Amino acid sequence: MTTHTSTQRVPAPARTPRRFTLTPDLKLAIGLTALTLLGLLTGLAGEHLLDNPYVEWTGYGLAFLAGGIPAGREALHSLFVERKLDVDLLMVLAALGAASIGQAADGSILLFLFSLSNTLQDWAMGRTKNAIQALMDLNPEGATVRRDGVERWCELGEIRIGDLLVVKPGERIAADARIVRGQTSVDESPITGESVPIDKAPGSDLASGTVNLNGSVEAQVLRPAGESTLARLVGLMEEAQTQKSRTESVTERFESPYAMIVLLCVPLVYAGLHFLGGLSTAEAWYRAMTFMVVASPCAVVISTPAVMLSAMAAAARAGVLFKSSAALDALAGVNTVAFDKTGTLTQAKMTLTRIVADDEQAALALAAGLEAHSEHPIAQAIVQAARERGVPPVAVTDAQALPGAGIEARLPTGELAWAGNLRLAGREGAQLTPQQQAALEGLGREGSSSVILGVGGRVIGIMGVADALRPHIREALAHLKGSGVAHRVMLTGDREEVARTVAQEAGLTEYRAGLLPEDKLRIIGELPGPVAMVGDGVNDAPALARADLGVAVASGTDVAIESADVVLMQNDLGKLGGAVTLAKAARRTVITNLTFAFGVILIVAPLAIAGKVPLPLGVVAHEGGTVFVVFMGLRLLTHRL
Repeated sequence: MTTHTSTQRVPAPARTPRRFTLTPDLKLAIGLTALTLLGLLTGLAGEHLLDNPYVEWTGYGLAFLAGGIPAGREALHSLFVERKLDVDLLMVLAALGAASIGQAADGSILLFLFSLSNTLQDWAMGRTKNAIQALMDLNPEGATVRRDGVERWCELGEIRIGDLLVVKPGERIAADARIVRGQTSVDESPITGESVPIDKAPGSDLASGTVNLNGSVEAQVLRPAGESTLARLVGLMEEAQTQKSRTESVTERFESPYAMIVLLCVPLVYAGLHFLGGLSTAEAWYRAMTFMVVASPCAVVISTPAVMLSAMAAAARAGVLFKSSAALDALAGVNTVAFDKTGTLTQAKMTLTRIVADDEQAALALAAGLEAHSEHPIAQAIVQAARERGVPPVAVTDAQALPGAGIEARLPTGELAWAGNLRLAGREGAQLTPQQQAALEGLGREGSSSVILGVGGRVIGIMGVADALRPHIREALAHLKGSGVAHRVMLTGDREEVARTVAQEAGLTEYRAGLLPEDKLRIIGELPGPVAMVGDGVNDAPALARADLGVAVASGTDVAIESADVVLMQNDLGKLGGAVTLAKAARRTVITNLTFAFGVILIVAPLAIAGKVPLPLGVVAHEGGTVFVVFMGLRLLTHRL
């Protein structure tokens, strides 16, 4: 009797690619800016073309209402609710001051350019935040789940640990899961920044938010959607947007006192020009209003957040997540980077590194046939190597594990084959040749675990198994040095000979071995600072927190990731050098923006007092400078790590 699995399948809803859309607030800002421009043009037409005061004041009135009410409302909210002065108040007062001396046209121009500047800022910052938000909007609405033999469509919140996800080609993976049936390739670029699809087979892990490309698979859910890789990524980015760099915090605190100083200076400028300089009331007041406009700190205040958000978005797109703009700023000044070894420089899994045998393929086939009957990590490394190289294992029978020694089994010929350590070789009466003895000693010096393979009393070969370096790690560390990091050092609890070998292979000239977690803490304090620590394990968490900047790889423990300031979602240390370069570019851009913004104030404000800068030109200088610093920051969105 054949049983059939019943299905209740509901097609997954189609998803459209995410595009930048106008928010309601941005639509309103655009509409008000357009009305302000319309009022300005109408007023100018009534004043200069039609010579009609009704049309003139209707137009200017519209410009003042559309351009002034939003800014005035923000200014009053800041004044009475947040108890601080801001640039909105300065702009509204300057426009009213211009109108008070019969310069309604200049006041309307000021309000239009101020409204246009704010709208452009909102649009530009929206583009930046949208680049970050795109990383957070990768969850599908749900998935096809097989539960109790029934397939059905589940909303994201209904997916439970242990459910089987049925994922077809082209579908986005809804939760962290492990493949139990099927093979495919997965696009992990939305999460890790890796552009090359990753092959997946039974036992491979799938991350939520990634895309299944070309094969149907079934995967068992490892954790609910709320605790998935993608959910953790969302949390990190939400946290990042609320934390500010030191420069950003200083400029925000500077805004209100500076606005107060400007407001206090306005009557002093007026009094000095009128009573000491002999200017008329109208002319002195006009220059005081122009001074108020050009001295406002709009460009200063927006300089840093525009840069930091853009740089963080560019880094996140490449799989490097900064928990705050302060972390981005700190990375720009790092002088030393310290690395943990296991799981950071290495892959934290045993890998077959060397075969010493007359026939390497035959030796690997025999070793794979024997080790297939063992669950030991070294055995699994040999079996995995044979699978990757397409070497079929030799069929054996009567396999028997020998605790503390190795494994043995019968070949089809009836001979006894074995794989294990020197103790097992001696028990089998096998003698190593000088070449084999030298290979065994060499593997020991390198810190590799050795497997001796034999049949009866003959040694067939020797295999070295070790925790292999991550791919391209030497190039990654060279890139980091090229980005301007003067010192690179490895800190490990492993023994001296292993640390020496790994450091040499990775291209590091400095390392410290045999360290306990408290030793790492002490050494972090002794290294030339500022120091960044890169790690992945629970034992790295104290050092990550103690360093000036903590960097964790995403494959590490939750404790390490929580302790770190930066997370490498792709586990690719090659991105670290690019992140340093980006952080330095961001710092240079902030310095350029602040220099420019203060330069405009220091140059144009005295000229305004001297009557060399009319109000419309002062408005252009002020608002043009604000737009300039925003777009200087947006340039970093195109940076590639």
